[in-house]
Amino acid sequence: MRIKRSSKAAALAVLALMLVPATVPSSAGTTDAPASAAQVPALTPAEGSSNVARDGDRIILGPAPASTGSAGISQRTGIANLAETRFSAPTSAVVVGFTAGTPEGGSAEVDVRALVNGRWTEWTPAAAGETTALAAPSDVVQLRIIVIAPAKVASPWVSGVSVRPVAASTSMVPAAGIMAAPLVSRVFATREGLVGGTTANGHVITNRDHFVALPSRRGLANNGSGNYSVKVCVGGRCAFEPVWDVGPWNTKDDYWNPSSIREMWKDLPQGRPEAQAAYQNGYNGGKDQFGRTVANPAGIDLADGTFWDALKLTNNAWVDVTYLWTGDGGRGTVSITSGYLNIRNAPNSTGAIVGMAGKSAQVTVQCQTTGQSITGSQGTTNVWLRVHAGMYVSKAWINTGSHPAC
Repeated sequence: MRIKRSSKAAALAVLALMLVPATVPSSAGTTDAPASAAQVPALTPAEGSSNVARDGDRIILGPAPASTGSAGISQRTGIANLAETRFSAPTSAVVVGFTAGTPEGGSAEVDVRALVNGRWTEWTPAAAGETTALAAPSDVVQLRIIVIAPAKVASPWVSGVSVRPVAASTSMVPAAGIMAAPLVSRVFATREGLVGGTTANGHVITNRDHFVALPSRRGLANNGSGNYSVKVCVGGRCAFEPVWDVGPWNTKDDYWNPSSIREMWKDLPQGRPEAQAAYQNGYNGGKDQFGRTVANPAGIDLADGTFWDALKLTNNAWVDVTYLWTGDGGRGTVSITSGYLNIRNAPNSTGAIVGMAGKSAQVTVQCQTTGQSITGSQGTTNVWLRVHAGMYVSKAWINTGSHPAC
């Protein structure tokens, strides 16, 4: 993230708005799988992996050069997604085993997520050999390896990865749950820029690109995937975009989670970024996690296409952000090969453009109606989906099932 100046008036805008509904129970059931022998996922990077290599029985950081992303830190980053692991019955917790080698200045971690009601939960870092809670009982989990190092540090590595189901305990740290509706908060947005640079998930930033950055890897989607997406709205316009970078300012500030789950800054209220508290109130001495003086209260970075084209912003601004993976509800996935999908104010191609949805982004679906017949990646249809009040996209470009009539 480049350091950007903001107006004093913007910095003093109204603090976060949060909607925190009740947790939705999983359809997978609540009976834990019996403790069993650990399963060993194939140590082969699967789809969505970037800048990692297989070195015998280890996954090591790859040779790509260091890049400065949204967080403003120059480093080499690698992600290895491992194959899904299926248990014989749903479980509420797992024990992940692994060995890591971390040269001074480097780091390595293994994260776990669960498939619940057909959707992936947020990633949770797992401590080797310790019990890690899942967001809800599930019989399918996935592990990913993240290795990071500065430019001139030897490559960190991970080996001996395993995972086994265990019974939940009252002493373990809870995982991020799934709410009836996703969290919404009002945060300060800045423009990322950095065209030609590489994001935390390996995406090379293009001119007028469409994605966002949030300051935690817990909601980082794979390159080309949108299963962690946000809705960003301001001034009567909305953008649906995938989370493809980590920043601004911090890298371990999952501020959309409650304090019991938040990785750092647990004394801040849910929905309030650490950078905002540091800038406005001198929290943490006005510094970010790296000891830098925070120059603006940013809680989200927007790629240029999101900033200029989707939201029509000309300066950094306060926006309303919905973190879609944190809640349940109707959803669909944008099915286009590149670029973005226009959002219109009526169910036809002549309606005014009131926003955009990036490639592979998830969109909320409130209901469906009929309108102009459109041919797209999902066939020919006259069904249009209302994705926000007064905003529509053709179902011809959205991978989704049926929804209630508007």
